[in-house]
Amino acid sequence: MKRLALIIAALTFTACANKVSYTPPAPQQVPPNFKENADWKTAQPADHLSRGAWWEVFGDEQLNTLQTKIDVSNETLKAQQARFAQARAAIGITRADKYPQVTTSPSITATESSANRANAIAHQRFSDFVLPVDVAYEADVWNRVRNSVTAARAAAQASAADLESVRLSLHAELALDYFELRGIEADRRILEAAVTAFQRALDLTRSRFQGGIASQADVAQAETQLESTRAEAKDLMVRWAGLEHAIAALVGQPASSFTLTVTPLSGLPPDIPAGLPGELLERRPDIASAERRVASANASLGVARAAFFPRLLLTASAGFESSSLVNWLTGLSSFWSVGPAAVATIFDGGRRRATSEQAQASYEEMVADYQNAVLTAFQEVEDNLAALRVLHEEADIQHSAVAAADRSLTLANNRYRGGVASYLEVTTAQNAALSSQRIAADILSRRIGASVLLIKALGGGWNVASLPELKGDGR
Repeated sequence: MKRLALIIAALTFTACANKVSYTPPAPQQVPPNFKENADWKTAQPADHLSRGAWWEVFGDEQLNTLQTKIDVSNETLKAQQARFAQARAAIGITRADKYPQVTTSPSITATESSANRANAIAHQRFSDFVLPVDVAYEADVWNRVRNSVTAARAAAQASAADLESVRLSLHAELALDYFELRGIEADRRILEAAVTAFQRALDLTRSRFQGGIASQADVAQAETQLESTRAEAKDLMVRWAGLEHAIAALVGQPASSFTLTVTPLSGLPPDIPAGLPGELLERRPDIASAERRVASANASLGVARAAFFPRLLLTASAGFESSSLVNWLTGLSSFWSVGPAAVATIFDGGRRRATSEQAQASYEEMVADYQNAVLTAFQEVEDNLAALRVLHEEADIQHSAVAAADRSLTLANNRYRGGVASYLEVTTAQNAALSSQRIAADILSRRIGASVLLIKALGGGWNVASLPELKGDGR
């Protein structure tokens, strides 16, 4: 009994020594505020992005309708959901090792032995009816199974965060494509208005040429300007078609049967509350995924260390065996056996040590990936905050440029009609006005796109509390 007590105490002490504790990695540096957010005016209420459907802040019903189709019909999202289902099922697979494994292998055999074998004088026939039940159970004294379940659960949570990352990326991609399409529509209408104006200018120039006031060169210049603008308007349809087809794929529809009609991009982007850098760690699904993979690698390290200790097994077998079907299930035909066993690896050529070192290196890799995910998140928020600030300032300057170009065009047209200016002056003013208007439209499109990317960088309203707990068998 003393020896047994010592053995139990030793096993308990060793098992405790192999317990793997986990502390989430701390980011190397978390700034108190975003540098580009110092003078940024945020909208009220400041938590309006935490409701899930973040795209609704743009107030576009057509976009809202398209976004709802992603969760239902997008095949990329369905594939990621299936990966999460696989990871969730893996918890049940590893958790099954916590329980005894019960198997049975009933058999009925008829045998006739050789008459020429040793000590045999004739053929002998006999039957064997066996109905066994075998039980095997591994005592998890080294926490191998527990750490395996912990690793699987953390991996499944990482897969759940990956699912939300994919979902966020798809919604953001749809919003970017949609607003770019609206930007193209605005650009197309600017070019169509320019084509109309250039057609009137060409008609005027032809009339002046017929009256001997303008030259043939002026007519050719007006025709060149008109046709070049028409070609630019037509060229926009290549980008239009590509974006329309991309949106069709995102919402799960064939491009051949999908048509989208949009209005020109107008209005200003909404104010996006960036919050504090510390909050970003709780709102980015990719950061949550990286942290869960650190936890999984930490638990896998415990599994690798458990390989240095013997596996303690308890096996039992019971059933019935008889040479006759008549008395197969009688008491005299019963049998049983039970007993503990230990399986230990004495020499493996360094396999276990290398496996442990590999698990340690994997853990360090996951920690580095987590730190990199945090740094990338801070960078993306700062990038888009900077883009919104600069584009806001650029839009104000460009607004003045558009007004100045329009005044210049009006003056040039008046001077040309009065015969005091050449058509080259009109052409120059027309091109400057057209370029200014298109640049202004492009700046607005870029501001909307930067707003979408900022929301994506902030996690789109997702929160780490949304991660499934995945208790029990993971379902």
